[in-house]
Amino acid sequence: MFDKVYISNSVKEFPRTVARGVGQVMFQDNMWTGIFFLIGIFWGAYMEGSPLVAWGALVGVLVSTLVGYILHLPDQNGAQGLWGFNGVLVGCAFPTFLGNTPWMWIGLVLCSALTIVARSGMDNFFSRWNLSSFTFPFVFCTWIFLLSARLFDGFPPVSMGSPEFPHGAEGVISMKFIDLVVYWLRGISQVFLIKSWVCGIFFLIGLAVSSWRAALWAALGSLISLLIAFLWHGPAIDISNGLYGFSAVLTAIALGATFCNFSWRSAIWAILGTIVTVFIQAAMNAFFAPMGLPTLTGPFCVGTWIFLLPAYKFFLPAKN
Repeated sequence: MFDKVYISNSVKEFPRTVARGVGQVMFQDNMWTGIFFLIGIFWGAYMEGSPLVAWGALVGVLVSTLVGYILHLPDQNGAQGLWGFNGVLVGCAFPTFLGNTPWMWIGLVLCSALTIVARSGMDNFFSRWNLSSFTFPFVFCTWIFLLSARLFDGFPPVSMGSPEFPHGAEGVISMKFIDLVVYWLRGISQVFLIKSWVCGIFFLIGLAVSSWRAALWAALGSLISLLIAFLWHGPAIDISNGLYGFSAVLTAIALGATFCNFSWRSAIWAILGTIVTVFIQAAMNAFFAPMGLPTLTGPFCVGTWIFLLPAYKFFLPAKN
């Protein structure tokens, strides 16, 4: 049962908790970071002609945060925004890949709520290695619903890739400086599944409000991913849309500004982890292509787990 004090405190803290939930997608326990992220999401979604992504993000974070209160999960997690970050990503993913039907929105609510349960269970599992589930509850739960879309007409997979075997890179990428800057910023904006360079700027500002190191590593992560994709001749359309950047950005922030102390050893480790994440991204893209399933932030989770499992002395306790 919920007493009046709990309900009163929950109502007062709810807006702050929601905003922090958005910021926690990039490991920032900061209300203003979350607000800048939301501004960027709405600006980018409307600019790219996909406003439902912005409203889906808002619904997702509201639902998952409310479920955290309803289940009476640890208050500390709620205060840090840890109830909402998976939900906001679910809210971005559903309108991105599925058609706009009432059943899609009901599925979005169900999936956002499910991430809270999944995160609790996955964190119990990963805690034995002093790790976090990161955004894998979002990834796993969203995969379930997207795969079901192949059979359920109520989830029309209008923007999911056609199932096909992977093939070599196609197309020619522009090497103009202004275009390269756009690709770099899109690598940051795609963390929330939005292809907008303006959105990327809002995200960098939001990160800088909370942590200049996090902003620096996000910028560096997208730059590294762009360089690796160029050198190994990745698909031009994916590079230009920032699709090799978002997982690398998250890995760079995690290793460079969140879970390791600040030293030259940890910096080298973070750079190496970011590079490897780009190859994991390509490998997972190829693996899931026959199912027409997006990798979402799966490459970030796998890459970061690999580089945190050794538990070197310059690692810090898991925060997310």
